[in-house]
Amino acid sequence: MGEMVDARVSDCYHCGLPIPDATDFPVVIAGKTQAMCCVGCQAVAQAIVDNGLEVYYTSRDAMPESPREAIPTALADLALFDHADFQKSFVQTAGEHENEASLMLEGITCAACIWLNERHIGQLSGVTAVSVNYATRRARVRWDTRKIKLSDILAAIATIGYRAHPYDASRYEELAGKERREALWRVWVAGFGMMQVMMYAVPVYLAGEGEMPQGFETLIRWASLVLTLPVVLYSAAPFFRNAWRDIKFRRIGMDVPVALGIGVAFAASVWATLTESGEVYFDSVTMFVFFLLGGRYLEMVARQKAVSVTEALAKLLPAFCQKLPGFPASREMAQTVVGDLRVGDAVLVRPGEVIPCDGAVLEGMSSANESLLTGESRPVAKKPGDPVTGGALNVDNPLVVEVGAIGEQTRLSAIIHLMERAAAEKPRIVILADQVAQWFVAALLLVAVGVAAFWYVMDPARALWVTVSVLVVTCPCALALATPIALTVASGASARDGFLVTRGYALETLARATHFVFDKTGTLTAGQMRLLEAAPVRESWDEQKAIQLATALEHASSHPLAEAFRLAAGENARESLADKTRVLPGGLEGEIEGKTYRIGRADCALALSGKESALPKGWQESGDTVLTLADAAGAIAFFRIGDALRPGARELIKALKAAGCRTLLMSGDAESVVRRVADELGLDAAEGGMTPEEKQKAVHRLQNEGGVVAMIGDGVNDAPVLAQAQVSIAMGSGAELARTQADLILLSENLANFARGVRRSRFTRSVIRQNFMWALAYNLCALPLAIAGWVTPWAAGIGMSASSLLVVLNALRIQKIQKTGTMESGLPAS
Repeated sequence: MGEMVDARVSDCYHCGLPIPDATDFPVVIAGKTQAMCCVGCQAVAQAIVDNGLEVYYTSRDAMPESPREAIPTALADLALFDHADFQKSFVQTAGEHENEASLMLEGITCAACIWLNERHIGQLSGVTAVSVNYATRRARVRWDTRKIKLSDILAAIATIGYRAHPYDASRYEELAGKERREALWRVWVAGFGMMQVMMYAVPVYLAGEGEMPQGFETLIRWASLVLTLPVVLYSAAPFFRNAWRDIKFRRIGMDVPVALGIGVAFAASVWATLTESGEVYFDSVTMFVFFLLGGRYLEMVARQKAVSVTEALAKLLPAFCQKLPGFPASREMAQTVVGDLRVGDAVLVRPGEVIPCDGAVLEGMSSANESLLTGESRPVAKKPGDPVTGGALNVDNPLVVEVGAIGEQTRLSAIIHLMERAAAEKPRIVILADQVAQWFVAALLLVAVGVAAFWYVMDPARALWVTVSVLVVTCPCALALATPIALTVASGASARDGFLVTRGYALETLARATHFVFDKTGTLTAGQMRLLEAAPVRESWDEQKAIQLATALEHASSHPLAEAFRLAAGENARESLADKTRVLPGGLEGEIEGKTYRIGRADCALALSGKESALPKGWQESGDTVLTLADAAGAIAFFRIGDALRPGARELIKALKAAGCRTLLMSGDAESVVRRVADELGLDAAEGGMTPEEKQKAVHRLQNEGGVVAMIGDGVNDAPVLAQAQVSIAMGSGAELARTQADLILLSENLANFARGVRRSRFTRSVIRQNFMWALAYNLCALPLAIAGWVTPWAAGIGMSASSLLVVLNALRIQKIQKTGTMESGLPAS
């Protein structure tokens, strides 16, 4: 049986609000009857108890939002969340009969709230996975649609006093702004208190012994106490709250020594003021609270700036667009919510507007700025038939776009999802740094106890402030920040360059890579037929004239070889096209201005004249497609068509080899073609005719020899070898982007961005080493000085804040990697 409700209880045990008179809403929690203020809190508390989660009340460090008004309204609207049309903007299919939703949680105030929500939601029948990010208040929930509905999950969240709604980047930005404002207010209060307390402390420091009347000094102490109270109770509150949380969870966090130092110094000063004996340290308390908060505020701003790429991408797509329901018969426009678009719809995108979906151009010629998506700064030309990507900016002229994909099926959504996956993973080096920092804090507390005992014997008057200085000056904030801040900045900067990090460990491993293994088609080459070389036979014909004639013959053909000629001719194509065209075995024949021409294999084209003509030297052995253009007089020109190298391929291989890395080509294409590409790029080794399984075995052999292998492939066809390599890089395009399991994805067509990504990964490793060296050197130097009594508490606050800020500023240098340069920083020997 529970105990009687204490009549003296005046506040609700659940929400903390006053309990009205003549109110009786008891709930038995952990064997004790607790009073609630209303039936809403009683229902919420009872739900927590019924689910076996009473420990929430013993581990929370802040009260939840009152659900009295929110829950009924929320429950009334929850059925909307089960509608497929409503879900399409924030729910995606995770598997057969399994969906995943991205939600924002309101009411989260502490880590215990995260624990409560994850445990409570995770216990629901049909929920297969749930994770909540404390920093962003973002939750990912996965459930079996046959066992539970999304509205049931949201109702369960509401019963424990929280609200969930679809993730919205704008709302996240609002919360981030609120966090900055609160932090700035705490800094302002601490700064104001510091200045006023220092104003009172200066006369005490300047006055000689016996020069200041005792009553006046007592008045100054009381005034300093009053001014320090808001600094300790408001500005320093996060230190105490976080420290108390860590202690309750039996964990030693970085705020424990800070809170201990502030609390001890303030308590001793209050005691000295009350007893009118001993020294006061109000000036030191306010100063190092101000410097600590100032440093953390600057860290927070830098951190939010570094992780802003994902939120910027999430806000790219517009909320509304101009739909053309009757296109092409009618041009009448209707403003439509982007979420209501369907595949096949036509939308009008004016200059300066963002393309709302993935699709293809139906009408118009313009250019699109895709810099946030691919890292390419120059706009890409768009004409009818060309693909467009949602989130790109239409630059020049109006375009009519056919909708090809919307919502979670778009390329932009796939990019955001992969970035979130990387952010959710902790690399091994970050976990190690956290463990080292925790052990360091534990050791620091033991050292502080020893220092206090030593100085209490040697000089009791100095024991307190020396101990406080030791606690504050050596807090390993810089050590804990050294790795995660560098990796966060590097991931964000790489995304801006179109080099997407999808796994937490990817950059760290890429920096150690000694062997770079490439696939050919779609990786080192563009995967599309290009005219590589034209060789006119007659002196009266130049390359451009021969290409124009060949394009005129091929104008009606849909063959990839015909597309190669059209791309080569560009805007210089002939106005007069071939007529009376007919397909022959091995070629094509047509008339232009009354004259007959043929293009195709040499035997087909030269049959028109009956004359033989030798191919240019080396063309027959190149493995490329060779076409002959001829008329009744004989051969006019020869064309070599093949898979052209990607832009930046030569620069990438040159940079990797200069850095001491081995470059290898493994392809399923013919040996002759593979050898030509390898020779053209100067690769160290190449092998053709390989199956994915053979590539996997070859990579395994390299690893057995001690190599750290980076595999670069198409992301889907090379799945086995990508999985085998220590780090995998895929060329991201279209629907394949969402299917790839690669660790990194190159969104740009230019391989020079990959070279820049490798340089950035190596520079990031160098920055991490610098941060570690600085953090360790600072702590090793600061600790003896503090123990010796040469560091005052306020100077300790400056030192700790400055060390953390230096680590953050050093990490921000990663954003400044140039587009050209060497990769030698931190490079292992091959």
